[in-house]
Amino acid sequence: MTLLNQKHTTIEAAIATIPDGASIMVGGFGSPGTPFALLDELLAQGQSHLTLIKNDANEPDIGIGRLIRAGRVDRLITSHIGLNRIAIEEMNQGRLAVEMHPQGLLAEKIRCAGAGHYGFLTDIGLDTEIAEGRREIECDGRTWAIEPAIRADVALVHADLADAYGNLVYRGTAINFNPLMAMAADRVIAQAFRVEAPGYLAPETIHTPCAFVSRVVRVDETTSEQGRRTHVV
Repeated sequence: MTLLNQKHTTIEAAIATIPDGASIMVGGFGSPGTPFALLDELLAQGQSHLTLIKNDANEPDIGIGRLIRAGRVDRLITSHIGLNRIAIEEMNQGRLAVEMHPQGLLAEKIRCAGAGHYGFLTDIGLDTEIAEGRREIECDGRTWAIEPAIRADVALVHADLADAYGNLVYRGTAINFNPLMAMAADRVIAQAFRVEAPGYLAPETIHTPCAFVSRVVRVDETTSEQGRRTHVV
């Protein structure tokens, strides 16, 4: 069992816990909120045959785009890949399996997993390509599609501020998929610009409580939001 005061660790040790073949949720909406340092370390360590779950595919040379370009991703679950020509090419060549969901449905599938639900009922996309392969039921004279929840082995998230226990505070648009994903994975690794001592954070300011976080690492605030080299402190 991980003790609270052991969650603050090095980025190398945190990412080394991820095996080949893992399913990984990656926070962020485009660049904001994307844990670039964790993704760069994942690329450096060499894990392969990954399944990634992210709102978008980033651009070819940043974030998960670098992992896709390196051939390390077998499957991508997402809502948008239009900014990543490499992802599109890999999908068209059959080297990358891509599962697309409308953004709202993707977010709700992740939220349901975090809440401990199997899934939810929706009428979104009925009689369209979105509905292909979905199970449907009749209830109160209406047709509903069953959308299963999505859970992952690991979630990689970016926070602006954390404490050594793993309590997280997000800033701006980083509070998008990060809180949802931090509840929907078996293990959560967080990067933060600041990691303070326990007791520093006022309870009412915490977005993700430490109970959901397995490891937290501090990265230098000069980390580029374009995913360039990150200095780990």
